[in-house]
Amino acid sequence: MDSSGKFRLTSVFRVAFLIIIFSGCTTFGGKAAGSRLDRMKKSPQWYRGRFRNPLPMKSNLVGALFNSFSKSPYRIPSKPLPVINPDPALIGKASSTSLQVTWLGHSTLYIVINGVRILTDPVWGSRASPVSWAGPQRWYKPLISIEKLPVPDAVLISHDHYDHLDMYTIKKIKHWKTAFIVPLGVGVHLEKWGVDSRKIVELDWWEQNTVKNVVITATPARHASGRSATDRNKTLWCSFAVTGTTKRVWYSGDTGFFPEMADIGKRLGPFDLTMIETGAYSQWWPDWHSGPEQAVFAHILLRGKVFLPIHWGLFSLAYHSWTEPVERVMAITKRLKVKVLTPRPGEILKVNRKTITKRWWPQIPWVNSIKNPIHSSLLKKDVNLIRNTNK
Repeated sequence: MDSSGKFRLTSVFRVAFLIIIFSGCTTFGGKAAGSRLDRMKKSPQWYRGRFRNPLPMKSNLVGALFNSFSKSPYRIPSKPLPVINPDPALIGKASSTSLQVTWLGHSTLYIVINGVRILTDPVWGSRASPVSWAGPQRWYKPLISIEKLPVPDAVLISHDHYDHLDMYTIKKIKHWKTAFIVPLGVGVHLEKWGVDSRKIVELDWWEQNTVKNVVITATPARHASGRSATDRNKTLWCSFAVTGTTKRVWYSGDTGFFPEMADIGKRLGPFDLTMIETGAYSQWWPDWHSGPEQAVFAHILLRGKVFLPIHWGLFSLAYHSWTEPVERVMAITKRLKVKVLTPRPGEILKVNRKTITKRWWPQIPWVNSIKNPIHSSLLKKDVNLIRNTNK
């Protein structure tokens, strides 16, 4: 190729890069400053200009790259999924003493606990990406329109990754008369997209906010944050405990396994329901996501009564087959005699120990935990943690 050809090729790459940057700059969100930044710096999790996990995370990018060549051919469903479009009149209706949950795919859940309505990590956008024309695409359309969804009393956002914090959705719901409860720093993104700052509540780990008759606590998680190449861990991440007058639930957001989950269970449990991420795992990033078996271990440490696997069934974010997370969950929960619910996306569930769900996903090849074990680094005795908890 002559010099003019190289110049033209370089120019094309430059233009493409600029298109990506400018088309994504709004979705990158805002940057913390002033009193918000001052508060972030006072957090025990803040260290040298960023947030960090007490237990470090490891990943192997080279291994992940090589592993991508042997990814499952069943990462995306070959047929439409048997989803349900929930009745708007029923999704937000429940008694003051009951617990109801509707899984809307991935990590979006509509929860009614003791009469209080909670929405977690709402994603109505078409892609988990900073741009609308590239990135992981959802496998089915939103199961209920935002316009028909009963306005919740609180929206919980666990961290600012694109599959959990969606600009398109936030702009659609910015007018809601609701509390937006987020980890430290995440509020700056919401403000940039038009949410009134008076509706935003930013919490550090173990801080609480009361909504009607439930207490929402930001609990620790082992993960990361960032929406661009320059803001990694500039905002905090968390899980959430929601404790009502008679019911208690725990929502994981994204988290790797960590032993302090037992502390959450002791301080805020036992939980009637735990909703814990089980998908998007790999041996090459074992600390970023728990994986199916460790998610169930977490449920036990948290003193959970009923387990609902989430963070699967909507996007392809890893190399495993799309049904593998739930297949492995079913195997480990059967062995450990853990009560598990596997609702169809959009199915409204009244949650108790008698609630029953049926298998709805197809039989396709998947890899078990023996061939593809997921063990968080620095933690080699997961089973012993469970045994000690059950003593």
